[in-house]
Amino acid sequence: MGIATSGLHHVTAIAGNPQRNADFYLRTLGLRMVKTTVNFDDPGTYHLYYGDESGRPGTLMTFFPFHGAPPGKHGNGQATATAFSVPERSMGWWQRHLTDAGVEVGPVRSRDDEETLTFRDPDGLALSLVAHRQPDPRAPWDNGIVPPEHGIRGLHSVSLSVDDVDATAGMLTGMGLSLSEQQDNRFRFAAGDGGPGTYVDVLVRPGAERGLVAAGTVHHVAWRAPDESTQAAWRSELVESGVSVTSVLDRQYFRSVYFREPGGTLLEIATDEPGFTADEPLLELGRALKLPPWLEPSREQIEAALPRLDLPSENNPERPVS
Repeated sequence: MGIATSGLHHVTAIAGNPQRNADFYLRTLGLRMVKTTVNFDDPGTYHLYYGDESGRPGTLMTFFPFHGAPPGKHGNGQATATAFSVPERSMGWWQRHLTDAGVEVGPVRSRDDEETLTFRDPDGLALSLVAHRQPDPRAPWDNGIVPPEHGIRGLHSVSLSVDDVDATAGMLTGMGLSLSEQQDNRFRFAAGDGGPGTYVDVLVRPGAERGLVAAGTVHHVAWRAPDESTQAAWRSELVESGVSVTSVLDRQYFRSVYFREPGGTLLEIATDEPGFTADEPLLELGRALKLPPWLEPSREQIEAALPRLDLPSENNPERPVS
């Protein structure tokens, strides 16, 4: 394919209790709620978007929190880990902060130019913080909980677990990524010139059990396209190469197409435009339930079906928004 992505757009996962999910990603990890909306395909379920101040592509972690959802199972055919980028010399602070919040953390591990701290969210989703010697120019969201000098800058990478590397590698290189590093059964691919927010690690585990997507697992991984025309051209190339691709779907804040890589993980191509200020101003992002125009006539029924969700005031993180 002749079109290349510039990096990760977002990662979407399944959660259980929405309040517990929001408390963890807002208060413990210090991200911003940039959009409170619903799953457009199942509007009785929230779709919660976390990111930096404006929800720029590459900083976004999103969730479908199905209250009472059974736990999923990590395994081949899915994204099995999501990593966030943090500054150098932040690991000590994060170890103390997460431990104080009751999160079980692993030891800090060093690999090449990176330090990694692993842990899980309340639903068991595998997460890590990665500090790299290469500076990450993205600004953190300053919410008064996590000091800016330690704040999350955005996504660092995702890990895909597969039986065999060849077919998955073929699709990734066709999307413009290149193999940047190999260590044992881990193959790292990077978009563009590499750096935080551009990486995918392919973990080859022949014969390992297949994963089950439910609470605590990743639903899909989205890659960036700058605009709709590029996305359309990319979709055409995928179809011509024999990949089964959805039609273009309007997600209100970006346009999406979905397909599976040969190893089984659901991937998405998402446009950078129009962004999260399409239906509310920057200063008010995430504070009110937003619905697309085709769901507005059902707002009363949708709000009645959704569980209560108390979000912290950005001026006082301990006080819920009324």
